[in-house]
Amino acid sequence: MSEQACEICGGTGWKIVERAGLSGAERCSCYGATRAQALLESASIPPNYDRATLETFSTLHDSASAAWRQVKGFVREFPAKDRPGLLLIGDTGVGKTHLAIGAMKVLLERGHECVFFDYQNLIERIRSSWDSAAGAADREAYRSALETEVLVLDDLGSIRPIDWVMDTVTSIVTSRYNSRKALIATTNLPDHDLVGQDKNYAAKTLSEVIGIRARSRLHEMCRIVDMSGIPDYRLKPVR
Repeated sequence: MSEQACEICGGTGWKIVERAGLSGAERCSCYGATRAQALLESASIPPNYDRATLETFSTLHDSASAAWRQVKGFVREFPAKDRPGLLLIGDTGVGKTHLAIGAMKVLLERGHECVFFDYQNLIERIRSSWDSAAGAADREAYRSALETEVLVLDDLGSIRPIDWVMDTVTSIVTSRYNSRKALIATTNLPDHDLVGQDKNYAAKTLSEVIGIRARSRLHEMCRIVDMSGIPDYRLKPVR
């Protein structure tokens, strides 16, 4: 069954009002809910995270609770004049994507345009867009990453650091940095200077994979959420 149009505005989002004998138009009360639903449908949230919200995030671990409070503060103060972005750093399975999407959903409900991209998929779509036979969606991926109000970029740095990839990431981060557009990113890569991780750790660092310039701009534009030390929830025994 198709969704019924609003009885007040007929689905236009505007209603006619009269004041002091003059007629005019103003937003209908249905507009906010309709816009939020439309934004949610175009946000490209993976089905696996349909139920991911800030309320369903487990805060039993102290570090998880601290991370949750930081993300709650970010959405409460959004849009912030300083540091309009959010960078969640931690190992696999600690809930970084859950928190990022939870924040994203709150912003969507408030009417902010947000788009989710898996980093590896975004890079592949940008590469594919160079082909003359590429579809419209692939050609628009790069533009969307630059222009959407809030970009959610999951698993930043998850592919090997090829020059053109580093240049592409730098271009996206720099564009959003210059225009003060929000970026919510997650990464498994260590960043010793940001969260004080052991500098003897063998893994490549964030700056080594995405480049010094992109990392520097991320540092200036994002609040850093350190999720190190939280156990991998995927490895919990099934009871």
